[in-house]
Amino acid sequence: MATTTSKFIHANGGVGETSYANNSSHQNKLISKVKPMLEQSLRSLYSSSVPSCLKVADLGCSSGPNALKLVSDIIDIVDSISSNLDNHDNKPLGFQFFLNDQFQNDFNNIFQSLPHFYERIKEEKGERLDSCFVNATPGSFYGRLFPNNSIHFFNSSTSLHWLSQAPKGLAKGTGLVNKGNIYITSTSPPEVYQAYLDQFRHDFGAFLRSRAKELVQGGGMFLLFLGRDQSSEIVTPYGILGSALNDMVSEGLIEEEKLDSINMPRYGATPDEVKQVIESEGSFTLQKLEAINTPWDEGLNKNNDNDDTNMSADFIAKYVRATCEPLMKAEFGEGIIGELFVRYRKKLVVKLEQEKLEYTNLVMFMTKK
Repeated sequence: MATTTSKFIHANGGVGETSYANNSSHQNKLISKVKPMLEQSLRSLYSSSVPSCLKVADLGCSSGPNALKLVSDIIDIVDSISSNLDNHDNKPLGFQFFLNDQFQNDFNNIFQSLPHFYERIKEEKGERLDSCFVNATPGSFYGRLFPNNSIHFFNSSTSLHWLSQAPKGLAKGTGLVNKGNIYITSTSPPEVYQAYLDQFRHDFGAFLRSRAKELVQGGGMFLLFLGRDQSSEIVTPYGILGSALNDMVSEGLIEEEKLDSINMPRYGATPDEVKQVIESEGSFTLQKLEAINTPWDEGLNKNNDNDDTNMSADFIAKYVRATCEPLMKAEFGEGIIGELFVRYRKKLVVKLEQEKLEYTNLVMFMTKK
């Protein structure tokens, strides 16, 4: 989830029905899907030796089971790499993991799982594991988080599509309004798209500059975030959410001025847009970039019955609510949230019956020059 300077861009905490912890199986499935690429990336970095204490930072970890899943995956991968090195000296492995997200993130949810996690890892790895420390590093990943040359490997999963803020070009007083929308849609003026692109370029460039200072020489970075296929129409969960909000404006439940003043601080970049920022910033060599399409309901366990569309709509509505409810509450008040997502779910059912809804996910690995 997001790590921005905004006060409200964070997921629902806790372990309740609408919490991110209980509505993140979609993200979990994506992380599992790209694990072979993560393994390939780590093997390319450590083809001859592994640091005695590998320092890894996961940026935008959010809360719930996914945060420690990444930790577990990397330990398994590095253990396998170390065991297969021709010149390995059987030294036990050491790890230090830094979990990063906003200051408002529910880190307690993660920490409560740590005793069992440590016990399980020690039991699985035995004497091959010397030490494993998991720490929290709150703050925006669009700025500095660590000392110079201190991190071996950065990971960020399903987070970098969240911007540091809504596009500056759409701020109140600029005269440019994304009328009736909370994100880019087919009805948005070209200037709105440009404002979003400009904000992405600014933020992703700042992200790369910070990581370049913090990585050791030759260190690597593995990133997974929502992007966009250049050739396809922009259809997103937030366009549909904006439609539900429009209906509530027409019924007098929400003020039109409030709707016109909100723009979602997220952007789905194309592969070319990502490459351009990496090349312009200049600190990294892009080793691999792939686009992977996945359905919006990826991670849902379906029953293969006639109710699949309703199940999918319910699943999507829950994880979208888990990620953006704090922002919606801040803008429109808590009183409309239940009604908003009931309407949103109904619109999802209609949309799912009309077309196949897919995300384009960008997966990339780069190394510090």
